[in-house]
Amino acid sequence: MNDRPRTALVIGATSDIGRAIAHALAEDGCALQLAARDAARLERETRDLRVRTAAAVTAHPCDVLDEDCGVSLLDTLDPLPDVAVCVVGLLGNQAESQRDGAAAERVMRTNYVGPALLMGALAERFERRGSGVLVGVSSVAGERGRATNYVYGSAKAGFTAFLSGLRGRLAASGVHVVTIKPGFVRTRMTDGMNLPAQLTATPEEVAAAVLTAIHRRRDIVYIRRVWRPIMLLIRAVPERVLKRMKL
Repeated sequence: MNDRPRTALVIGATSDIGRAIAHALAEDGCALQLAARDAARLERETRDLRVRTAAAVTAHPCDVLDEDCGVSLLDTLDPLPDVAVCVVGLLGNQAESQRDGAAAERVMRTNYVGPALLMGALAERFERRGSGVLVGVSSVAGERGRATNYVYGSAKAGFTAFLSGLRGRLAASGVHVVTIKPGFVRTRMTDGMNLPAQLTATPEEVAAAVLTAIHRRRDIVYIRRVWRPIMLLIRAVPERVLKRMKL
Protein backbone atom coordinates (compact mmCIF):
# COMPACT_ATOMS: atom_id res chain seq x y z
CA MET A 1 0.00 0.00 0.00
CA ASN A 2 1.16 3.53 -0.68
CA ASP A 3 -0.30 4.74 2.58
CA ARG A 4 -0.37 2.85 5.83
CA PRO A 5 -3.82 1.58 6.82
CA ARG A 6 -5.49 3.66 9.49
CA THR A 7 -8.16 1.21 10.65
CA ALA A 8 -8.04 -2.60 10.54
CA LEU A 9 -10.76 -5.15 11.18
CA VAL A 10 -9.69 -8.59 12.47
CA ILE A 11 -12.36 -11.28 12.26
CA GLY A 12 -11.59 -14.20 14.53
CA ALA A 13 -9.64 -11.91 16.82
CA THR A 14 -9.74 -14.17 19.88
CA SER A 15 -7.87 -17.01 18.16
CA ASP A 16 -4.11 -17.28 18.69
CA ILE A 17 -3.38 -16.16 15.14
CA GLY A 18 -6.04 -13.45 15.28
CA ARG A 19 -4.57 -12.01 18.47
CA ALA A 20 -1.06 -11.97 16.97
CA ILE A 21 -2.33 -10.23 13.83
CA ALA A 22 -4.21 -7.66 15.90
CA HIS A 23 -1.06 -6.91 17.93
CA ALA A 24 1.02 -6.52 14.75
CA LEU A 25 -1.52 -4.15 13.20
CA ALA A 26 -1.75 -2.09 16.39
CA GLU A 27 2.03 -1.79 16.55
CA ASP A 28 1.91 -0.64 12.92
CA GLY A 29 -0.29 2.26 13.98
CA CYS A 30 -3.76 0.95 13.18
CA ALA A 31 -6.93 1.56 15.12
CA LEU A 32 -8.50 -1.86 15.58
CA GLN A 33 -11.96 -3.30 15.14
CA LEU A 34 -12.04 -6.79 16.64
CA ALA A 35 -14.73 -9.32 15.76
CA ALA A 36 -15.35 -12.76 17.26
CA ARG A 37 -18.32 -14.86 18.33
CA ASP A 38 -17.57 -15.09 22.08
CA ALA A 39 -18.58 -11.62 23.29
CA ALA A 40 -17.14 -11.99 26.81
CA ARG A 41 -13.78 -13.23 25.60
CA LEU A 42 -13.74 -10.60 22.88
CA GLU A 43 -14.23 -7.86 25.43
CA ARG A 44 -11.31 -9.20 27.50
CA GLU A 45 -9.07 -9.24 24.43
CA THR A 46 -10.16 -5.72 23.55
CA ARG A 47 -9.26 -4.40 27.00
CA ASP A 48 -5.93 -6.24 26.95
CA LEU A 49 -4.97 -4.79 23.57
CA ARG A 50 -5.84 -1.28 24.68
CA VAL A 51 -3.52 -1.63 27.66
CA ARG A 52 -0.67 -3.34 25.82
CA THR A 53 -0.63 -1.17 22.69
CA ALA A 54 -2.43 2.07 23.58
CA ALA A 55 -4.31 1.63 20.28
CA ALA A 56 -7.94 2.58 19.78
CA VAL A 57 -9.78 -0.76 19.90
CA THR A 58 -13.48 -1.55 19.52
CA ALA A 59 -15.26 -4.90 19.96
CA HIS A 60 -17.83 -6.27 17.51
CA PRO A 61 -19.40 -9.63 18.45
CA CYS A 62 -20.10 -11.65 15.31
CA ASP A 63 -20.56 -15.36 14.58
CA VAL A 64 -19.79 -16.26 10.96
CA LEU A 65 -22.25 -19.15 11.25
CA ASP A 66 -25.03 -16.58 11.62
CA GLU A 67 -26.43 -15.81 8.16
CA ASP A 68 -26.93 -12.16 9.15
CA CYS A 69 -23.38 -11.79 10.51
CA GLY A 70 -22.11 -9.80 7.53
CA VAL A 71 -24.84 -7.20 7.53
CA SER A 72 -24.99 -6.86 11.31
CA LEU A 73 -21.20 -6.55 11.62
CA LEU A 74 -20.78 -4.04 8.81
CA ASP A 75 -23.49 -1.84 10.25
CA THR A 76 -21.44 -1.48 13.46
CA LEU A 77 -18.21 -0.45 11.77
CA ASP A 78 -17.48 3.25 11.88
CA PRO A 79 -15.37 3.97 9.98
CA LEU A 80 -15.30 1.28 7.32
CA PRO A 81 -11.85 -0.26 7.82
CA ASP A 82 -8.97 0.16 5.40
CA VAL A 83 -7.99 -3.47 5.94
CA ALA A 84 -10.04 -6.52 6.89
CA VAL A 85 -8.38 -9.78 7.93
CA CYS A 86 -10.45 -12.97 8.28
CA VAL A 87 -8.72 -15.65 10.33
CA VAL A 88 -11.79 -17.71 11.24
CA GLY A 89 -11.25 -21.46 11.19
CA LEU A 90 -12.19 -24.82 12.70
CA LEU A 91 -10.02 -27.91 12.21
CA GLY A 92 -12.66 -30.32 13.43
CA ASN A 93 -12.16 -34.07 13.54
CA GLN A 94 -12.15 -36.02 10.28
CA ALA A 95 -13.52 -39.21 11.82
CA GLU A 96 -16.35 -37.31 13.51
CA SER A 97 -17.14 -35.44 10.30
CA GLN A 98 -17.38 -38.77 8.44
CA ARG A 99 -19.93 -40.06 10.96
CA ASP A 100 -21.86 -36.89 11.69
CA GLY A 101 -23.20 -34.69 8.92
CA ALA A 102 -23.82 -31.83 11.33
CA ALA A 103 -20.17 -31.88 12.44
CA ALA A 104 -19.01 -31.88 8.81
CA GLU A 105 -21.33 -29.00 7.98
CA ARG A 106 -19.99 -26.97 10.89
CA VAL A 107 -16.42 -27.43 9.63
CA MET A 108 -17.45 -26.47 6.09
CA ARG A 109 -19.49 -23.45 7.15
CA THR A 110 -16.85 -22.19 9.59
CA ASN A 111 -13.96 -22.47 7.13
CA TYR A 112 -15.68 -21.56 3.88
CA VAL A 113 -19.32 -20.49 3.75
CA GLY A 114 -19.30 -18.01 6.64
CA PRO A 115 -15.94 -16.37 5.87
CA ALA A 116 -16.69 -16.19 2.13
CA LEU A 117 -20.05 -14.51 2.64
CA LEU A 118 -18.57 -12.04 5.10
CA MET A 119 -15.61 -11.22 2.85
CA GLY A 120 -18.01 -10.83 -0.04
CA ALA A 121 -20.07 -8.31 1.91
CA LEU A 122 -16.93 -6.38 2.84
CA ALA A 123 -15.80 -6.48 -0.80
CA GLU A 124 -19.00 -4.75 -1.92
CA ARG A 125 -18.39 -1.81 0.40
CA PHE A 126 -14.67 -1.65 -0.31
CA GLU A 127 -15.39 -1.66 -4.05
CA ARG A 128 -17.88 1.20 -3.75
CA ARG A 129 -15.26 3.18 -1.85
CA GLY A 130 -12.56 2.22 -4.34
CA SER A 131 -9.86 1.19 -1.85
CA GLY A 132 -8.87 -1.31 0.81
CA VAL A 133 -7.19 -4.65 1.41
CA LEU A 134 -9.00 -7.90 2.18
CA VAL A 135 -6.91 -10.69 3.73
CA GLY A 136 -8.21 -14.24 3.99
CA VAL A 137 -6.34 -16.86 6.00
CA SER A 138 -6.83 -20.18 4.23
CA SER A 139 -4.53 -23.23 4.43
CA VAL A 140 -2.20 -25.42 2.41
CA ALA A 141 -4.70 -28.17 3.26
CA GLY A 142 -6.94 -26.74 0.56
CA GLU A 143 -4.53 -27.51 -2.26
CA ARG A 144 -5.25 -31.24 -2.53
CA GLY A 145 -7.87 -33.54 -1.09
CA ARG A 146 -6.24 -35.93 1.36
CA ALA A 147 -7.83 -38.89 3.09
CA THR A 148 -6.91 -37.76 6.59
CA ASN A 149 -8.55 -34.30 6.47
CA TYR A 150 -10.65 -33.93 3.33
CA VAL A 151 -13.60 -32.25 5.05
CA TYR A 152 -11.45 -29.44 6.44
CA GLY A 153 -9.32 -29.40 3.28
CA SER A 154 -12.31 -29.12 0.97
CA ALA A 155 -13.65 -26.15 2.92
CA LYS A 156 -10.27 -24.40 2.75
CA ALA A 157 -10.08 -25.21 -0.97
CA GLY A 158 -13.40 -23.46 -1.44
CA PHE A 159 -12.22 -20.41 0.48
CA THR A 160 -8.97 -20.28 -1.50
CA ALA A 161 -10.88 -20.41 -4.79
CA PHE A 162 -13.29 -17.73 -3.57
CA LEU A 163 -10.44 -15.39 -2.67
CA SER A 164 -8.75 -16.01 -6.02
CA GLY A 165 -11.90 -15.13 -7.92
CA LEU A 166 -12.54 -12.11 -5.72
CA ARG A 167 -8.99 -10.91 -6.33
CA GLY A 168 -9.52 -11.10 -10.08
CA ARG A 169 -12.88 -9.35 -9.92
CA LEU A 170 -11.54 -6.46 -7.84
CA ALA A 171 -8.17 -6.12 -9.59
CA ALA A 172 -9.07 -2.86 -11.33
CA SER A 173 -11.17 -1.42 -8.50
CA GLY A 174 -8.44 -0.26 -6.11
CA VAL A 175 -9.23 -3.14 -3.72
CA HIS A 176 -6.58 -5.81 -3.19
CA VAL A 177 -7.19 -9.37 -1.97
CA VAL A 178 -4.52 -11.43 -0.20
CA THR A 179 -4.61 -15.19 0.39
CA ILE A 180 -2.52 -16.43 3.33
CA LYS A 181 -1.68 -20.15 3.28
CA PRO A 182 -0.22 -21.35 6.57
CA GLY A 183 0.94 -24.90 7.03
CA PHE A 184 1.19 -26.12 10.59
CA VAL A 185 0.89 -23.36 13.20
CA ARG A 186 1.48 -23.85 16.91
CA THR A 187 -1.90 -22.82 18.37
CA ARG A 188 -4.59 -24.08 20.68
CA MET A 189 -6.22 -25.72 17.63
CA THR A 190 -3.14 -27.91 17.08
CA ASP A 191 -2.38 -28.45 20.77
CA GLY A 192 -1.31 -32.04 21.41
CA MET A 193 -0.39 -32.73 17.79
CA ASN A 194 3.13 -33.95 16.99
CA LEU A 195 4.11 -31.26 14.50
CA PRO A 196 7.43 -31.16 12.58
CA ALA A 197 9.44 -28.21 13.86
CA GLN A 198 10.80 -27.22 10.44
CA LEU A 199 7.29 -26.92 9.01
CA THR A 200 5.56 -25.35 12.01
CA ALA A 201 5.18 -21.59 12.31
CA THR A 202 4.19 -19.45 15.27
CA PRO A 203 1.21 -17.09 15.29
CA GLU A 204 3.69 -14.22 15.34
CA GLU A 205 5.24 -15.47 12.07
CA VAL A 206 1.81 -15.50 10.47
CA ALA A 207 1.13 -11.98 11.74
CA ALA A 208 4.41 -10.65 10.36
CA ALA A 209 3.67 -12.20 6.97
CA VAL A 210 0.18 -10.70 6.93
CA LEU A 211 1.55 -7.24 7.69
CA THR A 212 4.13 -7.54 4.90
CA ALA A 213 1.50 -8.79 2.46
CA ILE A 214 -0.74 -5.81 3.23
CA HIS A 215 1.99 -3.26 2.65
CA ARG A 216 3.47 -4.95 -0.42
CA ARG A 217 0.13 -6.03 -1.93
CA ARG A 218 1.09 -9.67 -2.18
CA ASP A 219 -1.40 -12.06 -3.78
CA ILE A 220 -0.63 -15.46 -2.22
CA VAL A 221 1.67 -15.99 0.77
CA TYR A 222 2.88 -19.34 2.10
CA ILE A 223 3.97 -19.63 5.72
CA ARG A 224 6.66 -20.93 5.81
CA ARG A 225 8.22 -20.67 2.32
CA VAL A 226 9.14 -24.36 2.33
CA TRP A 227 5.44 -25.13 1.88
CA ARG A 228 5.44 -23.78 -1.68
CA PRO A 229 7.68 -26.55 -3.14
CA ILE A 230 6.09 -29.14 -0.86
CA MET A 231 2.62 -28.34 -2.15
CA LEU A 232 3.91 -28.20 -5.73
CA LEU A 233 5.05 -31.80 -5.31
CA ILE A 234 1.80 -32.89 -3.64
CA ARG A 235 -0.25 -31.33 -6.44
CA ALA A 236 1.85 -33.23 -8.98
CA VAL A 237 1.22 -36.66 -7.43
CA PRO A 238 -1.12 -38.67 -9.71
CA GLU A 239 -4.49 -39.47 -8.15
CA ARG A 240 -3.91 -43.21 -8.49
CA VAL A 241 -0.80 -42.82 -6.33
CA LEU A 242 -2.26 -40.27 -3.90
CA LYS A 243 -5.13 -42.57 -2.94
CA ARG A 244 -2.63 -45.16 -1.68
CA MET A 245 -0.65 -42.64 0.35
CA LYS A 246 -1.38 -41.93 4.01
CA LEU A 247 -1.33 -38.14 3.78
